[in-house]
Amino acid sequence: MLDLDGCSIGVIGLGYVGLPLAVEFGKQFPTLGFDIDRSRVEELRRGEDRTLEVDSSELQLNSGLRFSADQQDLSLCSVYVVTVPTPIDRHRQPDLGPLRAAASTIAQVLKPGNVVVFESTVYPGATEEVCVPLLEQGSGLTFNRDFFVGYSPERINPGDKQHRLPGIMKVTSGSTPEAADFVDRLYARIITAGTHRAASIKVAEAAKVIENTQRDLNIALINELATIFARLEIDTEDVLAAAGTKWNFLPFKPGLVGGHCISVDPYYLTHKAQELGYHPEVILAGRRINDNMGIYVTERVVKLMTRKRIQVVDSKVLVLGLAFKENCPDIRNTRVIDIIEALQGYNVQVDVYDPWIDPDQAEHEYGIRVHTERPEQTYDAIIIAVAHRQFVDLGANGIHALGKPSHVVFDVKSLLPKEAVDARL
Repeated sequence: MLDLDGCSIGVIGLGYVGLPLAVEFGKQFPTLGFDIDRSRVEELRRGEDRTLEVDSSELQLNSGLRFSADQQDLSLCSVYVVTVPTPIDRHRQPDLGPLRAAASTIAQVLKPGNVVVFESTVYPGATEEVCVPLLEQGSGLTFNRDFFVGYSPERINPGDKQHRLPGIMKVTSGSTPEAADFVDRLYARIITAGTHRAASIKVAEAAKVIENTQRDLNIALINELATIFARLEIDTEDVLAAAGTKWNFLPFKPGLVGGHCISVDPYYLTHKAQELGYHPEVILAGRRINDNMGIYVTERVVKLMTRKRIQVVDSKVLVLGLAFKENCPDIRNTRVIDIIEALQGYNVQVDVYDPWIDPDQAEHEYGIRVHTERPEQTYDAIIIAVAHRQFVDLGANGIHALGKPSHVVFDVKSLLPKEAVDARL
């Protein structure tokens, strides 16, 4: 087993998860941040981070950290940490392509005594069933004799400047008791909040998927309640404020559920359950509710416009925000796109204003052009889809100023008081 003090770290994948991890490891060990995107590597070498998760000073003053897109540079590492995306495909099935590619890349440079730790979200069993065989086949080495693996689920919250990596407790695990001890001690070097050593790799994998599945189901419940309350013509926020006076009421809010975790992770668990012959009803019901919220919002906006005798066809609607959450440039799996596409189905001209995101990335991912500056024209309807601080600063008057003399304002995020909008989610 490796000596902790003599190891060098290779972090594979430098996105929202991998980069903060590489920065922290670089403060303790010689660390290589590896990514197949050469433009990303060059950007980081210049001290720039498009995700806004890491300050330029942390990149430029970290003497233990370097970046590369050259696979051969990984051969100098003794511990590999995999933080590549694990998305779902258009059929909502796990897409393990990036994970398989990372395992195959590591296999080419894997040496006796090395340890490979996976952080990417997977279904329970995937590390040992999918990744380990690729490591063995590509390296010619034997699992748990020549090399070892661990799993430590990522808990990064993009855009959250309060809950940073060192201050979030880390779950760890390993393929043998010795490997588990090594992985736990490795993360203890960078995590000030402490570590929790899981009973097995499968347990650690399962912990990750249920963390976000639980949140998904709670939000689905509130979304369904919001749908009922709208028919009862009562304000959801008023109901939640009243119910929240009880000590054990959980403060979940209705909304669009996107991003790389909450809207994705449950499908990894349900995929494995169905593979084992069990059909998960509650989890998939929650997913259906949350996946349909964009269409629900659109239908409510169209009805409000109709009541005000605003012609829907050829109308102009402004959507405030495309990122999957506030004060963050991350547009991965944003469900705001569902509203945009549903509106376009009514032959509505849709403009999107988001000062946080890269408009070229939005056009590449979703085929839409995004305003990063406040639009000059006025609109028949305005949908507050993301609670960016710029929209908070606009306030009710500023947002209404974006509308025509007769217009609709629908507030998905309850950013404005109920009396300042036509409807809130």
